[in-house]
Amino acid sequence: MTDVLYHWPDAARFGKTIPKTKFYEHGSVPASVRARFVAEVDRITWAYKLAESTINLPSSSEVPEIQVLVIKAKGSNVDDSVLSTIDRAIKQPVIFEIATAQGIRMAVTIKTGGSGGRYYSTQRSRDDDRVPLPASISLPNLYAALLEPMLPTPVQAGEGLCDIADRLAVVSRLEREIAALERKLRTEPQLNRKVELRRTLLTQQGRLANLTNPTTASTRVTTN
Repeated sequence: MTDVLYHWPDAARFGKTIPKTKFYEHGSVPASVRARFVAEVDRITWAYKLAESTINLPSSSEVPEIQVLVIKAKGSNVDDSVLSTIDRAIKQPVIFEIATAQGIRMAVTIKTGGSGGRYYSTQRSRDDDRVPLPASISLPNLYAALLEPMLPTPVQAGEGLCDIADRLAVVSRLEREIAALERKLRTEPQLNRKVELRRTLLTQQGRLANLTNPTTASTRVTTN
């Protein structure tokens, strides 16, 4: 996670304010999430539409467009449940900018099959610290480059969105397993059991290193 913030192309400017009630006026949104919209969100602006027609990069079925939404927060943060509710209403990939008095951070979930999961974020930056977009040959390539500063591990060569999401899910699981093994190892009194735990720990640490190494040749993810 870094503190990057991008200067979006003027040609992609959309600049449409969306009433926040549009996202929670239906009964399917829990009352607790509606309350967060009211308490945490001041304004939502559909700020930019990165598309073949606006920035002249070829699209794909996974990334037909990239939408940039700016959320002006009332306080110091906006909960992920608010972002998820907005994301479910927009089919294309969305990059959020969450603007607070402390600065602006980007946040994103990797949508696969129309839905996302965990949200990843940059650190806060100032509006005048924006940098140009990464050089890219297509919208999917651009999206992967935009994701990278927000992800806990680098994007690997040749990965599609499903590949990235699958790998990050396994990384998250391995991190939990490694933490549990380390706790068990510290408290296990039996030597033979310690040896077994250490062997398993080293195996899982090796798998984690392989999945988080940007130079890894293969991006195939196994779940066992």
